[in-house]
Amino acid sequence: MGISTSLNIRGIIATQDIKKNTVIERCPVILIEIKYESFLEKTRLSSYYFTWDKKYHCIVLGYGSISNHSKNNNITFLKDKKNKIMIYKTIRDVRKGEELTIDYSNDLDGETYPEHTDFHKKIGKLGL
Repeated sequence: MGISTSLNIRGIIATQDIKKNTVIERCPVILIEIKYESFLEKTRLSSYYFTWDKKYHCIVLGYGSISNHSKNNNITFLKDKKNKIMIYKTIRDVRKGEELTIDYSNDLDGETYPEHTDFHKKIGKLGL
């Protein structure tokens, strides 16, 4: 971890050069039924949970939930639903010292989630 040079907040910084398609982390998830979404939204977790499927949201453990957002991201996430793990991997080569960022509005399984759109609206209000 370190400080994001673009956002001046906590970020994940590469400690070495990383090749494209390298798995960065496999993070266990805690599943939370979607019916509890209104409770999540009233907590600090409102900006950190993911939609898992049509029945669950999830909290990703490890560093997975604290990668900063960028439309010019260098990592993405994949859901391993069988093992209840979120997998983060690089989508291009990453240089040592570069921040690892993710585009929270898109993932590789092709699903689009309303909370990601809401996340972009929140970011826009902050001017980031």
